[in-house]
Amino acid sequence: MKKKLFSAIVPVLLMLGSCKNLDFPPSDAISTTTLITTKDGLTNALNGAYALFKDHIEFNGTTDNNNMYLRQFYHLSDFASDDIVCAQITTDPLFYSFTLGHSPAQSNTRYFWYISYKIITGVNTVIDAVEKSGKSDVETNQLLGECYFLRAFCHFNLVRLFGKPYSVDPQAPGIILRTSLSDPAKKGRSSVKEVYESVLADAEKAAVLMTKPRGVQYASQYAAWSLLARVNLYKEDNLKAIEYADKVIESGKYTLSSTATYPALFANATAGSETIFCIAFTQVDDYGKFGSIASMIYSDGNSGWGEEYASSSLRELMAKYPEDVRWSYIVPLKDASGKIQKKNGIEVYYISKFSFQDGLPNLSSPIMFRLAELYLIRAEAKAKNNAAAAALDDVDMIRKNRGLAHALYNKVVPAGSTALDVVLNEKRIEMAFEGHRAYDLYRNRKAMDKSYWGYHLSGLKETDIDLSKKPAGFPNLSVPYSNPRIIYYLPIDEMLSNPLVIQNP
Repeated sequence: MKKKLFSAIVPVLLMLGSCKNLDFPPSDAISTTTLITTKDGLTNALNGAYALFKDHIEFNGTTDNNNMYLRQFYHLSDFASDDIVCAQITTDPLFYSFTLGHSPAQSNTRYFWYISYKIITGVNTVIDAVEKSGKSDVETNQLLGECYFLRAFCHFNLVRLFGKPYSVDPQAPGIILRTSLSDPAKKGRSSVKEVYESVLADAEKAAVLMTKPRGVQYASQYAAWSLLARVNLYKEDNLKAIEYADKVIESGKYTLSSTATYPALFANATAGSETIFCIAFTQVDDYGKFGSIASMIYSDGNSGWGEEYASSSLRELMAKYPEDVRWSYIVPLKDASGKIQKKNGIEVYYISKFSFQDGLPNLSSPIMFRLAELYLIRAEAKAKNNAAAAALDDVDMIRKNRGLAHALYNKVVPAGSTALDVVLNEKRIEMAFEGHRAYDLYRNRKAMDKSYWGYHLSGLKETDIDLSKKPAGFPNLSVPYSNPRIIYYLPIDEMLSNPLVIQNP
């Protein structure tokens, strides 16, 4: 399954970046030697797939603490948004998300691609075993449905990172679909439209099969409906997005966190009233300063690197309502006199959404789907379906539970705004740092305004920074949805081992 590279390729690799060796497995080159034949075996194999979202595993001959599915996903998604600011130049490849200086050889995209297909191959193995067994009892169907969900979830995250938004160009190259163990190792990219169709088909099948939930740390029918609502919204099938959001909201199984409980929602994700699906970590999974999600965006002085902060752009949007309970996840670093501290000229506002499970600064169980998002999905779909008043009602449901009962829209769109503007601003605040912002802008054909101080500005020196005014004269102050670098290059590993794929421009 591996392809030896000839010496003529070595200069190309040197130009693209450092690689530890010249053996590159294609995306499906993860073999499973044991066929699953018992329910315990199926369960253990599937639970192993869930573990791959949080484990540090060997890649390219090395186990790197920086390599973890969730850590890379949040960096590749959130660090490319206008919600997080970089306070220094760094050699960590996460810096490319801020600057758009992507490379096919950057280690974070290479690992994310690899681990995503490893998860997909794992669940395909379970699907194959179940279908060969002929079993169709409730417990087996639940496990089978979870496999289809995870396959859909991974394919969707891949196409968001490596393919253009569906609303921009559904015929653009997407990613490699892996829906069978018999797929050839060398396979071309499916179109974005084809990927979406596969994701929707898998999620719909998962929703039918999953009738015996195992807890919020595993996929469920509600998680499948949530994924269907999200994907249909991205696809601009607004009626379908509303239909699936309704199923979750009207089930009565989940309730929005209140003003009192919201500050503890993320530290207590597995018990949160609005958690639909999360990746459960325990104290055994506390990676500390090295390799955790939190370590780049929070520090208690020693617990993390604390190099990225809540941006001034986001804070300015929130500034009108200091009583908004969502400020509880934005933690200013102050000196003894109460003055905000700076790092390299950038004000330090730490982010604590991925901290303080069991009181530990780097431990959390990241939430993949929660009820507030379903209200906001429904609100956006209604706004686009000429139902502005109903859209604002959903927005107000969020605000009532975030300390803003005195500041509701009451079905009235503010002057100078549209209902969609209101919904997207609310979603930006509510879902900040959870991996949505960049996709929400670009799929709605909006530019990202990055005209705030930070080291995403190429050539910035600390002496340039004047917080009393906005920066000017730097590249990429505005990133249009048409910019080819809103998505990432396919990894060099896949390009060199699979001649059937084409690279992003």
